[in-house]
Amino acid sequence: MVKLIIDDREVEVPEHTTILDAAASAGIKIPTLCFLRDVNEVGACRVCVVEVEGIDQLVAACNNYVLDGMIVHTNSRRARIARKTNVEFLLSQHSSECTSCVRSGNCSLQSLANDLGITHLPYAKHLEGFHSDTAFPLIRDNDKCIKCLRCIQVCENVQATGVWALTSRASHTSVNVAGGRALAETDCALCGQCITHCPTGALRERDDSDRVFDAIEDPEKICLVQIAPAVRTAWGESLGLAREDATVKRLASALRQMGFDYVFDTNFSADLTIMEEGSELLERVRRAGEPGGEPIRFPMFTSCCPGWIRYAKSHYPDMLDQISTSKSPQQMFGAVAKTYYAEALGVDPSMIFSVSVMPCLAKKAEAALPTMVGETGEPDVDVVLTVREIDRMIRAAHIDPCTLEESELDQPLGAGTGAAVIFGATGGVMDAALRSAYFLATGENPDPDAFSGVRGLDGWKEKTFDLAGVPLRVAVAHGLGNAHKLIEALRAGEVSYDFVEIMACPGGCVGGGGQPIHDGCELAGERGDVLWGLDAAAPLRFSHENPSVQTLYADYLGEPLSERAEELLHTDHAAWEMGK
Repeated sequence: MVKLIIDDREVEVPEHTTILDAAASAGIKIPTLCFLRDVNEVGACRVCVVEVEGIDQLVAACNNYVLDGMIVHTNSRRARIARKTNVEFLLSQHSSECTSCVRSGNCSLQSLANDLGITHLPYAKHLEGFHSDTAFPLIRDNDKCIKCLRCIQVCENVQATGVWALTSRASHTSVNVAGGRALAETDCALCGQCITHCPTGALRERDDSDRVFDAIEDPEKICLVQIAPAVRTAWGESLGLAREDATVKRLASALRQMGFDYVFDTNFSADLTIMEEGSELLERVRRAGEPGGEPIRFPMFTSCCPGWIRYAKSHYPDMLDQISTSKSPQQMFGAVAKTYYAEALGVDPSMIFSVSVMPCLAKKAEAALPTMVGETGEPDVDVVLTVREIDRMIRAAHIDPCTLEESELDQPLGAGTGAAVIFGATGGVMDAALRSAYFLATGENPDPDAFSGVRGLDGWKEKTFDLAGVPLRVAVAHGLGNAHKLIEALRAGEVSYDFVEIMACPGGCVGGGGQPIHDGCELAGERGDVLWGLDAAAPLRFSHENPSVQTLYADYLGEPLSERAEELLHTDHAAWEMGK
């Protein structure tokens, strides 16, 4: 243990504790800007500088360790002046048009400038003037970049993608796309982690809310919306709703008040995905066991996460044939809505305007793929909104969700099981798939918690389960850095699996790049617990028991992997190219 004095308070902490953490243990909050625990601890912004007696220069609290007998002043005159001056320098290279910034009111730089009493700037403005293509789902505005390096560190060290890099030197230093390419031409997985970890508005998603408002007001359009499982864990965070009050049924009421004609649950198509993907896995296992049959490469990878699909296409294109051909729940829903449901309504599919609310940026790109269209060439999903976008739309429509009663989702595409709702948490797809794969293989339901070993926030989990007398080796990885490690171990022959779930975002969709931003807080675990709790309380916990899915197969699809199911619910991952 180390004893020191911080702002006249005696503090005792373990050695190798940073000054920042030592101060926090005593209830003293030192402001930070670039700091991101375990990701970005480089002291680039110099906002956390403190004065240490016996040391001439100020030191960064975020990456300097305490010493026995140290005397620290976190708010001395020298520290205050330096901190304020450093922020003023940052503001001199920052577009301060806060009223038109997507992060206004939720910007660490804005808050810090207010806290420091900065009411005018003593330095001339110097802005880069660089803005990336606003048609791409991910947009960069370098006039709002403070060069904190967070996006670089997250993309390189957490997501193993390396899209961003520092360019030029000294006062001309800038953060831009590595190699000077256009962002749309890179290997960007569109996981959106750079957005959720950016302290300002330098990174944001393309806003598609006006397209949705226009469609709602179009009398010729039937507007329907689907709500992804992970959305119900977070949509109320920026709207003043307690987590237990921010239910999917209350969101349904808000969306109806906004003007949507039908509100559905993506849980329906998550259950549908399990039926197709589970059947596909069993079919691959069967074909692999046939004597003299064609060689089948294992493991089979899940296909629910479009960020993972983009990563696989750019980093491991030779493994595309190992990824399930099943579409994601979003796209299955879109295909069913514009065929089966359009027929049920007795309308032409072109009259349906299909919207999805997702915790994800990659879903925007997925919906625009040339392979995700119907017979007429129209997209199965017209617009994808992030949780941040739908929250802004709720505020723009002057809806106070705190005053709304809950309402049921529409049927038949609004029914879901506990197995579907856990799709939003890492391990959830695997857990749900194994439940139904066991049933499909044996004709009996397992204990719904029999596969709980795949749950949890470990970056890479592996288990072996008995499936009708056949050992099934499975693995789960979340975060593309962990996916990279898993795949490299597969290639090296160090591990061997039959079935692998990969989610691009840490924690799964609950930690998605389209979720509400809480700077410095990682809420994937807390949000994931909501989904596991909903599963445990669900009256139905097996995808194959979803009555709406059973009806869809009986009346329209026939059975999993049927010709019509293949046409509507499956895709060819090799039929499109990155950067096109």
